[in-house]
Amino acid sequence: MKALLQRVSSARVVVDGVTIGEIGAGLLMLVCAEQQDSEVEADGLLAKVLKLRIFSDPAGKMNLSLQDVAGGLLVVSQFTLAADTSGGNRPSFTGAAPPDEGRRLYNYLVLQAQSLHPVVQTGEFGANMQVHLVNDGPVTIALQIPAGNVRP
Repeated sequence: MKALLQRVSSARVVVDGVTIGEIGAGLLMLVCAEQQDSEVEADGLLAKVLKLRIFSDPAGKMNLSLQDVAGGLLVVSQFTLAADTSGGNRPSFTGAAPPDEGRRLYNYLVLQAQSLHPVVQTGEFGANMQVHLVNDGPVTIALQIPAGNVRP
């Protein structure tokens, strides 16, 4: 499972001109389920995201997690994170989970996030979304939890 995290001052997702998810300071999490991913990888990814120390402490060092700062989490599905560009100029997305499985794992991840963190907003799986954000720092971090390779 892959994610691209952006530390934000604010972020929102718009579908058909309507804001469907919005947070203040926190993390925008673009997430992609890949072939062979399961709930195990989703759980591993979420655990990492919630504990990743990328927020500044009073001394200005990145030493605090999303949970430490009680920031918002905006979770947006993005199958294009599975892009394979090694075969030419047109990306292949065959590494992404099939749509039904991707939706199932995305929904699972969101439910788990909502049970573990107080402020979780989402995009809409499969929709044409416009994502607005103010990147803080900027801090952008790519994460990958390969299928079958989750550490406790």
